[in-house]
Amino acid sequence: MNITGFTLEKLEDPTGILVGDRYEYIIDIEVPEDDELFSEKGLFVKVIYVVDGNEQRIAQYQIFEKITHTYLDFELEEEELQLIHVFCKENLESL
Repeated sequence: MNITGFTLEKLEDPTGILVGDRYEYIIDIEVPEDDELFSEKGLFVKVIYVVDGNEQRIAQYQIFEKITHTYLDFELEEEELQLIHVFCKENLESL
């Protein structure tokens, strides 16, 4: 899996109930043609990333086809999830 681009937005909690800051990443990815996730239409992962003090984690993620915005019911493999986590952590300052 290769990350080819992203957007980042800080989410506001109007209720003040949630602890920590939440960020929404839209991460464009490429996967090999032999990967079960592969789509000729392209793919992106929508990630909700939480920063609470020293803790940083992925709270939720979803995979979509890029052109149709169709949700794909797949889970990322552990190493792919780790790649996404490191990417999110390293790119927080770009906001």
